[in-house]
Amino acid sequence: MAHIVSQSAYQRLTDRLNRFPQGAPPSELLTRILMVLFDRRDAELVSLLPIKPFTARQAARIWHRPENETRRTLDRLADKALLVDIEVHGQMNYVLPPPMAGFFEFSMMRIRKDVDQKLLAELFYQYLNVEEDFVRALFTDGQTQLGRAFVNETVLPDQQSLIVLDWERASHVIQTASHRGISTCYCRHKMSHLDKACDAPLEICMTFNTSAAALIRHGHARAVGVSEALDLLSQARDHHLVQFGENVRQGVNFICNCCGCCCEAMLAARRFAFMHPVHTTSFLPQVDKNTCSGCGKCVERCPVAAMGLVSANDPEHPKRKVAQVDPERCLGCGVCIDACEKTESLQLKHRSRRVLTPLNTVHRSVIMAVERGKLQHLIFDNRVLWYHRALAAVLGAILRLGPVKRAMATDQVKSRYLETLARHYS
Repeated sequence: MAHIVSQSAYQRLTDRLNRFPQGAPPSELLTRILMVLFDRRDAELVSLLPIKPFTARQAARIWHRPENETRRTLDRLADKALLVDIEVHGQMNYVLPPPMAGFFEFSMMRIRKDVDQKLLAELFYQYLNVEEDFVRALFTDGQTQLGRAFVNETVLPDQQSLIVLDWERASHVIQTASHRGISTCYCRHKMSHLDKACDAPLEICMTFNTSAAALIRHGHARAVGVSEALDLLSQARDHHLVQFGENVRQGVNFICNCCGCCCEAMLAARRFAFMHPVHTTSFLPQVDKNTCSGCGKCVERCPVAAMGLVSANDPEHPKRKVAQVDPERCLGCGVCIDACEKTESLQLKHRSRRVLTPLNTVHRSVIMAVERGKLQHLIFDNRVLWYHRALAAVLGAILRLGPVKRAMATDQVKSRYLETLARHYS
């Protein structure tokens, strides 16, 4: 009987997680992961929490518990990085992060003894690297994805015509963040427990702003200044790592420094390239076929297998090969550029169209929810009533969508109010 009760608690938690635009497909492996991270009672309590940020008072009403007791439970869950606590106008708000990017990563972003990290690594590997359902749902459902690549600023040509906007630069995120935290790379830490990790730097995972503040407060990240964060960014580029960060223009909360062998985003970019699991930069490497020696160094360097060697079609040298870019696979990160040291036959150029990036987390979440058929979960959260500012933020994001996605949004929520607003702003 206890087993049945326990399983139902974790099933309810799974159902709760799948109200996010990026969910977690149910499976026995997911249940086992949740059982490592949450005890049965915590799973039951967390399954009742709303999607939007909430206070201890609101959670106390949901849980039918005294507010002081509720606050202690919320703080304990935040200390385990299962909740994120955010101070807003002197009051602590709490939010349950999605599995990724969220509490899956947080569980491995430092060495800890309160959970079995080796067991977690093995379960994560099976759930994310062997089974495909979760990674496919995370990275390929819908057109708008969680993350995007940042361009390597050090290999950009010195041309005024190649315009790089502030939000396209990882350095700008570092320089403008309210908080900067450095943690252990979840992906390489996971792989190290399986003896599959590469030798890329481990202490190089970057979080920013409110997420960094929460992780720093609970010891899951180390606070750093602008200078040290920029030094680590330079170190990541020296190791040919790709900067993969939150797919927003404002308030970026994370930038991972990814290798092609360990990191989930790069592995997904290779496995599901035709589904575009990672948003690209607005740039593409261009090959000068007249000077390319066909050495293949750029092919070896590319983390997503977007570079290849093809015949140069040179009748005088029939065996001569040159590099070729697959624009459908290429992230536009620029990692390949400095591999071409002798002939300098690679150079970044603008794509034919600049890649559009959501304004902020609310805007991205609404677009993702529309595309995945989950918008009703963002607007109608029956755990607690939305306060007007949160609802205004969601509706504002909907009204910034294009006409087709606005129509999809109104169809999903069947709201006359939303339809009227959409027509007004058409």
